[in-house]
Amino acid sequence: MVLTPWMLNDLLNRLTIPSGSLYLSPDIDPHTLVESLADRHGAPRTLVLEGFTDPTVDDSCGAVLLDLLEGRGVTIRAWAYGDQWIGAGTARDAEGVVRPVLATAPRRTQAPRAEALVGRSGSGDEDWVERLIGITGWTLPPRRPDVDWGQTEARLGTRLPGDYKRMVQTFGEGAFDAYLALNQEPWTDLREDGLLVWAGTEHEDLYCWRTDDGDPDRWHVAVQTFDGKVVPFDCSAAEFVCRILLDPHHPFTMAHYFDTHWFMNYRASE
Repeated sequence: MVLTPWMLNDLLNRLTIPSGSLYLSPDIDPHTLVESLADRHGAPRTLVLEGFTDPTVDDSCGAVLLDLLEGRGVTIRAWAYGDQWIGAGTARDAEGVVRPVLATAPRRTQAPRAEALVGRSGSGDEDWVERLIGITGWTLPPRRPDVDWGQTEARLGTRLPGDYKRMVQTFGEGAFDAYLALNQEPWTDLREDGLLVWAGTEHEDLYCWRTDDGDPDRWHVAVQTFDGKVVPFDCSAAEFVCRILLDPHHPFTMAHYFDTHWFMNYRASE
């Protein structure tokens, strides 16, 4: 059976929110189901593979889905999506028959409230990458721990901010809230304007640094909007991401769309 986007939407709409599971027709290929969801939500986390549960799985990475399936999962993959976990794969039904399954369950993170960020801008002792890890509920090991930054910086002709390098090493290739894409190497398209581009959105806003300070860790963010305006901010890249995820009053806020945040990986870990 061909699983069209419309059919997938219909299946997802049939799930009980915030928590429910749906055993599907044997005509649906579970591999196609997982691939269709991966096209939307990025690389999944494997919770159960051929009946064996990953021993590191806990509530921070979707264990609630396995509780929902009452331990019947055969192969289950999971995706974070805002305040929900989405699970798909195969599980044994009440009669013990292995069938394709789709499930959803609530997801929670330890994200601080926007008010907690007030007055912290530019604080030298604030670890904004650690805050970002908490905001997104990130629990996976670093995705790109072995990046050769020396080679990258030699190619660019400049050192890069430490918080940006940690973001790339920690999260890898993907997008915050499936919207703000983190460049794995800064783009140099705007270099003549004194800007390096470290991230961007589907709305064609470019998230940059002004590179007019000799110390990259003192570079501040500037956003070039789709219509060519450059809007400066007195903060680093990691702080900027924290603020737009949490602060509904920020001019580039993402807080209106989701109350619970995540990082969508484009590729599975190797």
